[in-house]
Amino acid sequence: MFKGSIVALITPFNNNVLDQGKYESLIHYHIANGTKGVVPAGTTGESPTLNHGEHKKVIEIAVKECNGKIPVIAGTGSNSTAEAIELSKHAEKSGADGLLIVTPYYNKPTQEGLYQHYKLINDNVGIPIIIYNIPPRSVVDMSVDTMSRLFELKNIAGVKDATADLNRVNQQLKKMGPEFIQLSGEDGTAMEFNARGGVGCISVTANVAAKLCSDFQEASLK
Repeated sequence: MFKGSIVALITPFNNNVLDQGKYESLIHYHIANGTKGVVPAGTTGESPTLNHGEHKKVIEIAVKECNGKIPVIAGTGSNSTAEAIELSKHAEKSGADGLLIVTPYYNKPTQEGLYQHYKLINDNVGIPIIIYNIPPRSVVDMSVDTMSRLFELKNIAGVKDATADLNRVNQQLKKMGPEFIQLSGEDGTAMEFNARGGVGCISVTANVAAKLCSDFQEASLK
């Protein structure tokens, strides 16, 4: 379900108000140019600075405008487990196809803490969850073993890997197998990522170069 060029959507504002028209246009630009999925309210969409109303609205708009044409993976992560559950349940109710959950930033949880955080979210929703592992920004690295434990749960489907360590692709493939969805979180290493067993990229560059990113992903996956 989740592969190829998936865009981490920006959230356009005008005079401090969500520019819904521009946001809708951006989504349709992606549909027309071969993007294989969108991520509303991710960190590229400035989720930490959106209020809850804005956060929920951009997810609802994305679901409505995509209208089943391409999947919507809603960014619903937080360093508060309760907040992540609330946002995730809303996204599922709104019709999102999946969830992107970033590792809790600032808190620096243990590996067991990471497991329990994701398990609680998993237990409260019924759609696929993509783990977003980005140690440079969250200051915590989910280990391959912890990821493997989580993959045993019903909704944990894969990872957006922004560790910048390409060896992790091989390690995760060996531990979890090809059914575990591996998506790159780094445009610059997306080709090598796919060569090692990845199936796509959640891309920032695709915001301004949707067709190039889509064609690149199609070619590399072939």
